[in-house]
Amino acid sequence: MRKRIWSASPVFFILSGVMLLMACASLQYSRPLALAEFGVCAVSVAATTISVRRFKNYVALSVKTAKRVLTAEESESLETFTMPVALVGAAGDIIWVNQAFLKRVSSQHEVRGENVQRIIYPKTLDQIIAASGTDITVDSRQYSVFGAHAKGGTILYFIDDTYYKEINREYTESRSVVCLAFFDNREELARDVSSSEDSRVASEVEDALCEWAQQMGGFSKRLSGGRYLIMTDEHHVRTAMEHRFQILDKVREVKTADNRSATLSIGIARGAGSLQEGEQWARKALDMALGRGGDQVALKQKDETYEFFGGLSKGVEKHDKVRTRVIAATLSDHIRQSDCVLIMGHKFGDLDCIGAAVGVWSAAANALHRPARVVVNRDQCMAKALIDHMESAGEQIFISPQEALPELTSHSLLVVVDTHNPDVVESPELLAAAQRVVVIDHHRMMVKHIENALVFYHEPYASSASELVAELVQYIGDTALSRTDAEALLAGIMLDTKNFVLKTGVRTFEAAAYLKRRGADTVEVKRLFSDNIETYKAKYRIVSSAQIQDDCAITYVEKEFPDIRLSCAQAADELLSIQGVAASFVIFPSGGMVNISARSLGDMNVQLVMEKMGGGGHLSMAGAQLAGVTVEQAKDQLFSLLASGVGRPPKQTGSSK
Repeated sequence: MRKRIWSASPVFFILSGVMLLMACASLQYSRPLALAEFGVCAVSVAATTISVRRFKNYVALSVKTAKRVLTAEESESLETFTMPVALVGAAGDIIWVNQAFLKRVSSQHEVRGENVQRIIYPKTLDQIIAASGTDITVDSRQYSVFGAHAKGGTILYFIDDTYYKEINREYTESRSVVCLAFFDNREELARDVSSSEDSRVASEVEDALCEWAQQMGGFSKRLSGGRYLIMTDEHHVRTAMEHRFQILDKVREVKTADNRSATLSIGIARGAGSLQEGEQWARKALDMALGRGGDQVALKQKDETYEFFGGLSKGVEKHDKVRTRVIAATLSDHIRQSDCVLIMGHKFGDLDCIGAAVGVWSAAANALHRPARVVVNRDQCMAKALIDHMESAGEQIFISPQEALPELTSHSLLVVVDTHNPDVVESPELLAAAQRVVVIDHHRMMVKHIENALVFYHEPYASSASELVAELVQYIGDTALSRTDAEALLAGIMLDTKNFVLKTGVRTFEAAAYLKRRGADTVEVKRLFSDNIETYKAKYRIVSSAQIQDDCAITYVEKEFPDIRLSCAQAADELLSIQGVAASFVIFPSGGMVNISARSLGDMNVQLVMEKMGGGGHLSMAGAQLAGVTVEQAKDQLFSLLASGVGRPPKQTGSSK
C-alpha cells in the first residue's frame, strides 16, 4: 500500500519544484509575476502535503479496521482459504483480500484501496448483501458472490461455479421445444385456383417449413388437419426470436397466380415440464395465434404468459358458414335450458355492443320464447340514442347491473357480446356470479380472456359483433328480428366498418342485406349517429389540435368534459379522413384514468400498439386505459412506441413468380 501512495507523490513534489524554479527565473523580469508564481507554488506544495497525509491516515484507518474485523487467527485462516475472500469498507473500498482472491479474481493485480464496484459491476454491494448469492462475471469466470456484514465492513465470498453454470446453460439451451404450425389461409387460397396451383402452393409452404425446421436443428412432421409438428431446442428458438421469426416472411413470399400470399401461424411451448405438456401448451399457443387473426407466432411461457411475433396482416374472411350454423344450434339449446337470459357487453357500450346485445335478446325472447334482458349502465353508455330508439318502439328490455344480479340463478345464461376480456365487461360481479356463460366477440384474442365458457364464438375476421349476431339469428329464428332490432344490428355494423369502408367482407354485406330485408331503415340508422351541437364542436376542436408523426395523427385532451368518450372516439375516426394518415390516436382523461382511442385504415395494426400500453382491440380499432400517469406521460409513451415501429406492416423481401 505504501508503495502505491508514494508512487504518485514525488511527481507532485517535482512539479512544485519546477514551478519554484520558474518563479525564481521570473523574479529577474517581473517582481509581481514572480510573487504570484511563488504563491501558486506554495499552494501546490500545501495541497500535495495535505492530500498525502489524508491518504496515509485513510490507509492507517483501513488497516485498523481490518485488524478490528479479522483477528490474527481469522486473518491467517482466510489468507490460506481456497475460496476468494475480500473485506470491503463502508465506502466500498477493498481493505483486505486473501491469496485466492489475488490469484483467481484480480489476476495478481493489487486491488487493495480500489472500489469493489469495478469488480462486481453491474451489481451493487447492497444487492449482494440482500441476496442469497449473486451472479458475477469477472473476465471469463463466473462467480456466485455472498456477502456478510462485519464490524466496520463487509466480507465477500466468491464461489467459482463457472463449470456448473455452463452445464446449466447447455442443459437449458438443449431442452426440447414443441412447435405446432398451421397453414391458416389454405382453404381461402385454394377456393379459386386449380388443383395443380393449390398443390404447388401447399408444397412450397411445406418446403419452407421443412427448411426452417432443419435450420432450427430439428425436424417437421405433417399432421392431420393441415398442421405440422416441429421439434427443436431452446437455443434455436431464442435465435429465431432475435430474428423475429423470419419464417413468417418466407411463407408470405409464397403467392398464388392472382398474387395472394400464403400465411402461417405457429404455436410454441417454452419451459414445459414434459413433451406431453409441451404439446398441450403448443396447441393453446396456436389457438391463441389463430384467435388473433393468424399470420403470427405465439409463444407460451412457463409463467403462463404469452409473447407474440408478427400479426401485422389483415385477417382473412371465412366464407364457410358451417361453424356459424353449429354455434347457432348449440346456443339455441343452451337458451332453451335456461330460466332467463341476461346479455351484456363491455363498459361504455357503443352501437356495436348494444346492437349485438339487442340481436341476442331478440333471438332468445322472440324466437325461443325465453325471458331475456340486456344489462347496461345508462350513465356510461355511448349508445344512448339506440336505447332511446328501442324504448320509443316499446321495447323495455334494458336493466342495470344492480337489477340484473337478483335475477341471476344457477340455471340462468349470461351472454357476453363484443368483448372477451373479463376486466372490461359491463359488470364483473355479474360475470363472476354466472355459472353458465356464452361469449360472442370479433376482437383479436387477448391473453386474458373469459375461460370455461359454454360457447366461445370468437371470429376475428368479422367486421363487428353485430355481424356475428345477425348471422346467428338467421339460423335461430329467421323472422325473430323486428324492424327496430334490425336497425340496432345495422347500426352496430355501420359503426365498426365506418359505413362499410373498413374490414368489410362479403359476409358483412350479406348480413346487412338480411337486416334490410327485416325492415331496417337506413335513414333511421343514420339518425342514431347524429350528435348534439356541443359534441360536434368538441370533436372538431380535438381534430384541429392534431399533429402528424410519419403517417400517424395524434392529438390529446387535457381536461375532461361531458361526453368526452364519444367526442374522442369520433375524432379518432375523423382523423383518418386526412390525406396521408394511416392511423390516429386520441389521448384523453376520463374516470380518473388516461384513455387512448386508436383507429387505422388497416395498413397499421393499432391493436399491437395498444397491447404494449396495456389495452387491446382489433387491427383497425383499439384502445387502452392507463392508471397513474398523466396525459403528457401517456403521449410520450405513445410517441416512443410509434418511433420503434410497433404495429407497422412487414417489409416486403421479395415475391415468387
